[in-house]
Amino acid sequence: MKLIKRMAPANGSFVTEFILMGLTDRPDLQLPLFFLFLIMYVVTALGNLGLITLIGLNSHLHTPMYFFLFNLSFIDFHYCSVFTPKMLMNFLSQNNAISCRGCMTQYYFYCFFIISEIYVLTLMAYDRYVAICDPLLYNTVMSPKVFCSLMLGSYLMAFSGAMVHTGCLLRLTFCDANAINHYFCDILPLLELSCTSTYVNELLIFTVGGINIIVPSVTIFLSYVFILSSICKIRSMEGRSKVFSTCGSHIIEVSQFFGSCTFMYLKPSSAGSMNQGKISSVFYSNVVPMMNPVIYSLRNKDVKVALRKSLGRR
Repeated sequence: MKLIKRMAPANGSFVTEFILMGLTDRPDLQLPLFFLFLIMYVVTALGNLGLITLIGLNSHLHTPMYFFLFNLSFIDFHYCSVFTPKMLMNFLSQNNAISCRGCMTQYYFYCFFIISEIYVLTLMAYDRYVAICDPLLYNTVMSPKVFCSLMLGSYLMAFSGAMVHTGCLLRLTFCDANAINHYFCDILPLLELSCTSTYVNELLIFTVGGINIIVPSVTIFLSYVFILSSICKIRSMEGRSKVFSTCGSHIIEVSQFFGSCTFMYLKPSSAGSMNQGKISSVFYSNVVPMMNPVIYSLRNKDVKVALRKSLGRR
């Protein structure tokens, strides 16, 4: 793949479009990667839309836990749709250009959905904590008004975080190089192209980004400390296994998502680590949204019962 760089003319004009370098510049891998990511995207879309439809049509799934799972699937579907279609086009096209406005728009929605997912996963941990540690107060603590307010708060946090990150990115100037060492417009490869100081942006990544990863991670960790403490008090093996099966899917999802996000953003940036970061990005941006419906379907009895009932009605 040919890399394109635009030099700023003497009159001071700046870059008007970027070139996405993609996952690899090897021509022999473009077509296999296209089919691989196309299959992943179709599975992700069908899985998440199917889970959304299943939860919406089955009244016994209209509980806080499945309300959050509904929103998680909604976020995952839109999240991978922000950049995967463009990524697929670039595998088949020689022109991998994206306008500056399109790049900033892509980055904004990427931030919005990834921050939303972080807080939805946190709310799901809190929901399990209340259900297991304070079951008698569950209906009061997690009333419809409460869990709808919590979900609205998650989207407001995502909106404000995306606005802050994108706003600080817009203040940068890109004078000459326009080849983004990534398959979508992410913050770290964009900072490498800036011809103005990126100190504020880097500080923002470690503060706002750190808060959005560390605070939810600590909240989830503490929730599961109390959950495990409650599990140890359960004498019957059947009771313990039921609680573990309820929390197992969420633990798998949290480990995958937070682990790959932490590896990508909370580490020093370098040319070598950027290529490793692309692989990490594939994991949390493509693999995790694809696996979520599978994990929650195969490990969840309520979802499997609802699926059988829906198929039986058909």
